[in-house]
Amino acid sequence: MRVLVVEDARSLADVLVEGLRDQGMAVDVAYDGLAAAAKLDANAYEVVVLDRDLPGVHGDTICRMVTDRDDRPMVLMLTAADAPADRVGGLSLGADDYLVKPFHFPELVLRLRSLVRRRPYARARTLRAAGIELDPVHRTATRDGHRLDLSVKEFEVLAALLRASPASLSAEALLEQVWDEHADPFTNTVAVTVGRLRRKLGSPQVIVTTPTIGYRIADPTN
Repeated sequence: MRVLVVEDARSLADVLVEGLRDQGMAVDVAYDGLAAAAKLDANAYEVVVLDRDLPGVHGDTICRMVTDRDDRPMVLMLTAADAPADRVGGLSLGADDYLVKPFHFPELVLRLRSLVRRRPYARARTLRAAGIELDPVHRTATRDGHRLDLSVKEFEVLAALLRASPASLSAEALLEQVWDEHADPFTNTVAVTVGRLRRKLGSPQVIVTTPTIGYRIADPTN
């Protein structure tokens, strides 16, 4: 899941970013409306966590920008105002959910995952290929019926490869989908993570590397 956190209180924004990354999400951050607008133009997100009262460009304007798009992310609006009129106002702008500060972080995580499932073009719950079954909602993965004990990033890499199957994904594409804009494009993180994933998947190998192209799931029985 790729998330954009838009929050002008830097201490809160940084805590949210760190916590969501610990949950396996690829997270970018913007501290004002202008930066948010630029990131939304440059990147594709599944969910935007949007503070309503932003400097530069107001959160209401950002919300309208997002909801006017055809292939738009879901919007979870944050605000310190908890009056019913404020909640109705935020939702009337096109926000998909509303969370009042202060809030419990586990609730935020649950709401984000729920929003991704609610997207009109959300992917099928269970991903299947080459004897692998992966459930992104319940965070489970098996191969030939045997449970796989995967780290957060290993799980997300496997999910990305299964979604792309039978096509290949380059290391750069995996870096963008599974990590975030701060990932070093010259790092070997993708190769290392794929190596660990291969070992956990066991034999016969199902992740094939094509030089200069990338990685793909291949069914060894075909």
